[in-house]
Amino acid sequence: MPAPSQPAPGAKTTAATTAGRKRARTLAVCAAPVVALLAVAALVPLPFVIAQPGSTTANVLGEHKDKPVISITGAATRKTSGQLRMTTIEATGPDARVDLGDVVDSWFRTDRAVMPRDSVYPAGQNDEEIERHNAAEMKKSQDSAAQAALRYLHRSPKDVKVELSLADVGGPSAGLLFTLGVIDKLDGDGRGGDLTGGRSIAGTGTIEPDGTVGPVGGVSLKTQAARRDGATVFLVPKEECSDARAELPAGLRLIPVADLKDAVSSLKALAAGQRVPACPA
Repeated sequence: MPAPSQPAPGAKTTAATTAGRKRARTLAVCAAPVVALLAVAALVPLPFVIAQPGSTTANVLGEHKDKPVISITGAATRKTSGQLRMTTIEATGPDARVDLGDVVDSWFRTDRAVMPRDSVYPAGQNDEEIERHNAAEMKKSQDSAAQAALRYLHRSPKDVKVELSLADVGGPSAGLLFTLGVIDKLDGDGRGGDLTGGRSIAGTGTIEPDGTVGPVGGVSLKTQAARRDGATVFLVPKEECSDARAELPAGLRLIPVADLKDAVSSLKALAAGQRVPACPA
């Protein structure tokens, strides 16, 4: 019986090399669309905005453009010594080009945030329409703040008139601070002292006429802005505690609030040196 034939020397190596080349060609063919897609993505504008910490210079207990931010008629007001600072974020404009490089760069920075454009600017509106929308949201927030404060203090809006003046900032996120400012000017801590305890307090949160505090977004950027400008206490909507803790600057104390009563009682306790709620770790 003839011996079984043996492969020629080097045949196995040649077969393996050929198979490897085929796999390499297959990978190259599969990778080509991915590379092309990434190249296009790097050039095409994306539906995001890049946000960063904004200004906190607006103290609702102070003045803006030589006019009190809070003006009250029909009731005696008190002189305050602390500060209630509004916090803001600055975002790229609604028509600004944001590409993949911008997103990747901002993703790894603690002082930047990538946010969906529609979460910052109303969809399908031009600059003028967006400005009008934000101004309307601010006016609504101010009206709700006045109602919530007078309701909390059991004052009649027929007798006490509140005017809030801060036209340069749009949106509803200053509602809580406006409300606390009205209460501080009318009642303080209820015992002759400042509701702020003389501190520089920052915060954010929407307000409803019934005193409910709502979330606002961009909280981790606002805490950075607050500490940068000297605030030591930050009032945060309770449901945004985890976001606020994400990049919390050293030396800034978070106080979670779900409604106006929470905020007032926490500030009174803080001023008195008593225990104050904190965001869970």
